[in-house]
Amino acid sequence: MNQSQQSSDGRHEEDTALTEFLASLMDYTPTIPDELVEHYLAKSGFQCPDLRLVRLVAVATQKFVAEVATDALRQCQARQASVVKDKRDKQQKDKRLILTMEDLSKALREHGVNVKHQEYFADNPSTGMDPASRDE
Repeated sequence: MNQSQQSSDGRHEEDTALTEFLASLMDYTPTIPDELVEHYLAKSGFQCPDLRLVRLVAVATQKFVAEVATDALRQCQARQASVVKDKRDKQQKDKRLILTMEDLSKALREHGVNVKHQEYFADNPSTGMDPASRDE
């Protein structure tokens, strides 16, 4: 078999796999509703009557959100594991993880999304003060 036949067979297998995957999307109900995906696609100027493509975007979005959530959980666990030893006794009693905006920001930054939260989150004592009086 020559190179062009092998390339053609490989392309045919890829096309078949893609066709089967797109067909399977018709039976799958993603976590993100079709209407929500269609809304944001339309808002960005994309119109597509093919429900399979809308569901493909929903699945990709669901995967992205799951990866960011997993990375944020790792950030949270790493942050809480680095607590000073005397505070560790209290942590043993309360094993709840508390996700902070910093954890989420770091996880999103790893995926190429830069998040800057507004000052109204009251992260510091000078939040809400007049900018001129902050420096005093």
